[in-house]
Amino acid sequence: MTTVKQKRAAFRAFHETGCFVLPNPWDRGSARLLQHMGFAALASTSSGYAWTTGRPDYAVTRDDVLEHLTQLCAAVDLPVNADFETGFADEPEGVAASVGLAIETGVAGLSIEDRTMAGPGLHDLDFAVARIRAARAAIDRSGQDVILVARTEGMLIDASALSPAIDKLVAFAAAGADCLYAPGVQRKDDITAMVRAVAPKPLNVLMFGPGHSVAELADLGVRRISIGGALARVAWGAMQQAAEQIKAGSFAGLANGASGKQLNEIFGG
Repeated sequence: MTTVKQKRAAFRAFHETGCFVLPNPWDRGSARLLQHMGFAALASTSSGYAWTTGRPDYAVTRDDVLEHLTQLCAAVDLPVNADFETGFADEPEGVAASVGLAIETGVAGLSIEDRTMAGPGLHDLDFAVARIRAARAAIDRSGQDVILVARTEGMLIDASALSPAIDKLVAFAAAGADCLYAPGVQRKDDITAMVRAVAPKPLNVLMFGPGHSVAELADLGVRRISIGGALARVAWGAMQQAAEQIKAGSFAGLANGASGKQLNEIFGG
């Protein structure tokens, strides 16, 4: 069994050179399946997890997420990066307290958004930076080698808001973030500008649908790629499609299911 310390060291090394993909499982089974398929690291997904509980994104509690992260980290020998949403607090002190609890789950990294708890608004630059500084201080006090990912949600609100997003990411980097992330950036020129702005620190890019390949993103200088709730949406979509066919009187959609024998072998190993 790989130790938490070993997972964290491996995760730190992944951020130093090259480009890697962080697929996002939503429960223990999907995490173990992705490990079996050969991925080197995983990241949780707030939306994917929320849907498994029958709730929308941002409707789960901090305690829910801490238990979920504990289960994910224990289920696999891979490093797990936590989608830790807003840090479950607006004030920097609250963010620091939440980060301390997240570290105890065994995560190798965690992300803090600039989204307000009430949503969907964003914290202003100075306050968002204070929150990242608080998260950094909490990690440093713990003595644990946990990657701090600072993210701004601005380009999910306005895909053209490149300059404000870059300004925040640069400030987050100066405040101690190890990795920077602006979900919603898609244009190659925008990605290149973002990579250069935060260098030498690594940039994470979210791919939530078809688009750039891993090789293309690597050529742009992207260090890591995540997919958020996309795999969960694929799974829910397949279920919906098969169920619609059943409702219409056909069981043809069940032919696309994974092999039960293979799944039993994977989870029995």
